[in-house]
Amino acid sequence: MRNLIIFLIMFVTILGPSIVIAAIGYASIRALGRNPSAAPKILLAMITALIFAEAVAMVALLVLFQLFGK
Repeated sequence: MRNLIIFLIMFVTILGPSIVIAAIGYASIRALGRNPSAAPKILLAMITALIFAEAVAMVALLVLFQLFGK
C-alpha cells in the first residue's frame, strides 16, 4: 500500500510540471508564429518559465524522498 501511495504522489509531482512545460511550448510556438521578430523576448520568458517549472518538480521530488525515504 505504501508503494502505491508513493507512486501516486510521484506521478502527480511529475504530471503538474509536465503539463506546464507543454503549455509553455505550445504558447511560445504560437507567439513565434504570430510575431517572429519578438523571438529574443519570447525565448527569455520561455526559459524563465521552464526553469521555475523544473524547480517546482525538483523540490516536490526532494520533499517526497525526504518524507518516504528510509
